[in-house]
Amino acid sequence: MTRPRLSWGLTALAATMLVAVPAFADDAPPKIDTGDTAWMLTSTALVLLMTIPGLALFYAGMVRKKNILATMMQSFTICCIVTIVWMVAGYSLAFTNGGPYVGDFSRLLLNGIADHIVKGAETQAFVLDPGIKGVAALTTTIPETVYMMFQMTFAIITPALIAAAFADRMKFSSMCVFMALWSLLVYSPIAHWVWAPAGWASQAGVLDFAGGTVVHINAGIAGLVCALVLGKRAGYGTQNMAPQNLAYAVIGASLLWVGWFGFNAGSAVGANGRAGMAMAVTQIATAAAALAWMFAEWITKGKPSVLGAVSGAVAGLVAITPASGFVLPGGSIVIGVAAGVLCFWATTSLKRMLGYDDSLDAFGVHGIGGITGALLTGVFSYGPLSATDASPDGSPGGMSQFLLQCQGVGATLVYSGIMTFIILMAIKLTIGLRVTDEEEREGLDITLHGEQVF
Repeated sequence: MTRPRLSWGLTALAATMLVAVPAFADDAPPKIDTGDTAWMLTSTALVLLMTIPGLALFYAGMVRKKNILATMMQSFTICCIVTIVWMVAGYSLAFTNGGPYVGDFSRLLLNGIADHIVKGAETQAFVLDPGIKGVAALTTTIPETVYMMFQMTFAIITPALIAAAFADRMKFSSMCVFMALWSLLVYSPIAHWVWAPAGWASQAGVLDFAGGTVVHINAGIAGLVCALVLGKRAGYGTQNMAPQNLAYAVIGASLLWVGWFGFNAGSAVGANGRAGMAMAVTQIATAAAALAWMFAEWITKGKPSVLGAVSGAVAGLVAITPASGFVLPGGSIVIGVAAGVLCFWATTSLKRMLGYDDSLDAFGVHGIGGITGALLTGVFSYGPLSATDASPDGSPGGMSQFLLQCQGVGATLVYSGIMTFIILMAIKLTIGLRVTDEEEREGLDITLHGEQVF
């Protein structure tokens, strides 16, 4: 009889210890998880792949032969510029506590980002003020260096998206200045609003899992303002401006699709169930949007084009981005179909009605697609997936969440639109924005870079 009693005693002691562990674990600082860190390193590389070479090839395939290199050079240079801007001040302005509208300078030049390594606490993960309980509260199981790099890739691709709107006509020097200023004055504050714990949108409960407002609406409205301020391309509406190499565009769009899994599933900041769901709905919505655009074009124009199919896929990727961590597969199909149809309409009928020259449809795809996805996130968000410290039960969708989403969309449109206009006008009055008519006719590859693709 002694052995059974001893066995029961040991079992009870073990159970007591297991119950007690979470209480101690809750009080202890989070530790680095190697699986989460490995996934986030992979996601970072995938998102960087979206800009170079993904976006570079996608945009280069849609311009004329004389501007292919100049278009690719824009994506490549923006990657370099924003990397330095993000390291110097962008990350600090976006992801330190600061106030509701912008962060502080405590991470200027990435100051203090390696303190835990210097102190020998390599197993301690990154936590940004766990005392603030908000929608975007940052308590991670990865090093801060990895989080900073992951967010850097978002900061890189966002201004690179804008380049679609002014393709073929902006001075390279002006583009460099514009992207540096825009990254600091527009992207970083809006990222802080939505993703930093102290941000006003985060505190209000606006849902944006991976960048519907921060990336796509932000870049889309900035692109529209650029198109309006720079004016139309020489010969727009009278000359043939068909894409030179759609094979480039298909390869670029395919790289974007693959890289987007890092974009959306990586935004779970860990290898977990939410990442798995984000990856699944990303694939489903993208396929649905590509088919929706293809059939809409087939019905209205008689033929399904290659450019239409890949544009529809990108529209689906854009629209599912804010919703990817919050919705179920059924909702993702609706989001994808809506994005495919609405973005097709925006890039054809709306652009023609309003008469603006958004060269490669930054607003028609990213602006309209981002708005569609952000608003439908409020309709289809699923409570358990959208649970946060501020809202333990999550958002089940409905009118209240839809109105919050409208608030986030509206604020992004207004702030980004106004600030983009101010930056552009400042550059226009100093060094100028646009190449000369002669340079534009000859092509930017030769006139700006002294090289040709063929």
